[in-house]
Amino acid sequence: MTDRTVESVAAAALDLVADGMHIGLGTGHAALAFVSQLAGRVQNGLRVVGVPTSEATAAEARRLGIPLGALDDDAELALTIDGADEVAPNLDLVKGFGGALVRERIVAAASRRQVILVGHDKLVGRLGMRGRIPIEVVPFACRAVERRVRSLGLEPVVRLDGDRPIVSDNGNLTIDCGLRTPLAGPDVARALEADLRGIPGVVDTGLFLGTADRVLVGYPDGRVVVVQTEGRP
Repeated sequence: MTDRTVESVAAAALDLVADGMHIGLGTGHAALAFVSQLAGRVQNGLRVVGVPTSEATAAEARRLGIPLGALDDDAELALTIDGADEVAPNLDLVKGFGGALVRERIVAAASRRQVILVGHDKLVGRLGMRGRIPIEVVPFACRAVERRVRSLGLEPVVRLDGDRPIVSDNGNLTIDCGLRTPLAGPDVARALEADLRGIPGVVDTGLFLGTADRVLVGYPDGRVVVVQTEGRP
């Protein structure tokens, strides 16, 4: 996303925030743009508590003066603002290119609403257009998981930083599961999610299916389009 696109969708998301809310704070470029703009409102007197989905987001929120809480606090999260790597027409998502998919899942599940911020380039006709589905894996199970992933017809690649595996905030590894072709539709995506989750050692997948309340889509000219599935307010 361009800077203008990011700022536009972040500003639109701020309109969903009310005084006194507890908010899930996502991970990635768009989510951090929202955190930055939210901090400006906090400095002007808005009272919110953020629950971050990664240590990187937590550090940035603290630096900007946003009060932080945890999921074991009593207050329910009103919404989570996060980004996505792919958005299908039915609002199914691929997430996890930023390496925070497990905490993103947990925080979203603890929220009444999940609102996704993306540039128009993240809209896809079918999930998997970018060629991979991330999964988070317990290191002890890495090789066994790779074998099982191959048996599903996918090509597993452990995500690296240089020549060393990247370790998530949870102490796990990320495996990018390469696809030969995009997923044929929602039913195929759900079947793949179930297959991947069924592999011992897989903590979670980057397939976020049916979790998004709405998606704010930014365009280079500053427009923001709100996309919702039918029947959602």
